[in-house]
Amino acid sequence: MSDDTMGGPAIEAVVLAAGKGTRMKSDRPKVLHEVAGRPLLAHVLDTARAAGIGRTVVVVGHQADRVREACAAPDLEFVLQEPQLGTGHAVQVAEPALSETGWTVVLAGDVPLLGVGTLRRLIDETRASGAVATVLTCVVDDAGAYGRIVKDAQGNLVRIVEARDATPEELAIGEYNSGVYCYRTERLRDALAHLTSDNDQSEYYLTDTIGWLVGRGEPVRTVITEDTDEVVGINTVDELAAAERMHAERRVRD
Repeated sequence: MSDDTMGGPAIEAVVLAAGKGTRMKSDRPKVLHEVAGRPLLAHVLDTARAAGIGRTVVVVGHQADRVREACAAPDLEFVLQEPQLGTGHAVQVAEPALSETGWTVVLAGDVPLLGVGTLRRLIDETRASGAVATVLTCVVDDAGAYGRIVKDAQGNLVRIVEARDATPEELAIGEYNSGVYCYRTERLRDALAHLTSDNDQSEYYLTDTIGWLVGRGEPVRTVITEDTDEVVGINTVDELAAAERMHAERRVRD
């Protein structure tokens, strides 16, 4: 496959867009709900393109044909996740479609406000630092249901712990996982091969790839975004309305 538009090894994306979105109270697939008159997924794909990602693998599931039809483009490949066994499983489904080497960015299809500059910074800092993976994080007073970023005394990433599995001390951590990642593709492939579903959801968590890499002494970093709005995922009608307002405010500000 050809080099990416930023030069050097291929930079590709995997976008997770298989979910049903039951909390949206609608038959429409979650990623096809709209902000500023365009599907959530379309905003994510636009951001990936603008950040210099030349090719994207979109993981579809619920009403897969409808999602394909809404967002089809020459630079996209769609793969079907059926059944849906978690975020790690979704990337496992996409993995055969990725280049042998290069870099893979993982994005959620329901995060429409992610900034192009932030995504570029994530990619650039991953490549410049020599890390095999980087997690985009955000720091707030109360991280709620988000996975916590656990670091050692030197500030090195140790693991990501899901909120429901966290201790009281871990729940007090304000730095959380945004669900946006950049991996060296061959190391992502190795980590995916070692995922297990040994957890209370019996699912394959993508976050476990980070723990697996760290456990082998691989350099894994975090990049922090100061803008909490840009990493908000849309799960409810209220959150969709809030995203619409934030998008409008950004357009005025820009």
